[in-house]
Amino acid sequence: MDTPLRAVALNCTLKPSPGESSTDVITDQLLAELTTHGVTGETIRVVDYDVKPGVEADMGHGDQWPELRERILAADILVFGTPTWVGHMSSVAQRVLERLDAELSETDDQGRPIMFGKVAIVAVVGNEDGAHKIIADTFQGLNDIGYTIPAQGGTYWNHEAMNPKDYKDLDETPSAVAATNKTAAANAVHLARQLTQAQYPGS
Repeated sequence: MDTPLRAVALNCTLKPSPGESSTDVITDQLLAELTTHGVTGETIRVVDYDVKPGVEADMGHGDQWPELRERILAADILVFGTPTWVGHMSSVAQRVLERLDAELSETDDQGRPIMFGKVAIVAVVGNEDGAHKIIADTFQGLNDIGYTIPAQGGTYWNHEAMNPKDYKDLDETPSAVAATNKTAAANAVHLARQLTQAQYPGS
């Protein structure tokens, strides 16, 4: 019997709810693909919460990161979604990585960082260039924190240069993006199930 898995999608758009978000569209697509493999999940629009700057698990009065952190820790698969702004990930995405940095000092009873055994995939959308660099930077950060990245674990859509258009305004998902979403989700589930059965060695 397959191990039940849970996913959490972090939408790092700069637009608070209920504003329409292209990042929401692609993370929802990935969650839908994960659902076909029996994974349950939820989306967190990070900008809707007061996430304080810092590199601690709890930055004190008013910080809502601890609430998000618990939901992230409860998930086997992280879907990390960000728009592209001036060629970079959003400031919200950067803050999430900075807050996740605190997990490097948190270990389980065998001395492993607590994110060991969890899988992450990344989605980027934008009407300008930058997706490859953003995915590379995000992969590196998440891997340092302890996440495992599956084969072809990044998906993205960029519109052509100097001709702005948003992913959410497309009439249909481009076939290449749909295929990549499908592969990223399938590989994430495969890897997560392997890791639930054979965790990394303790220190």
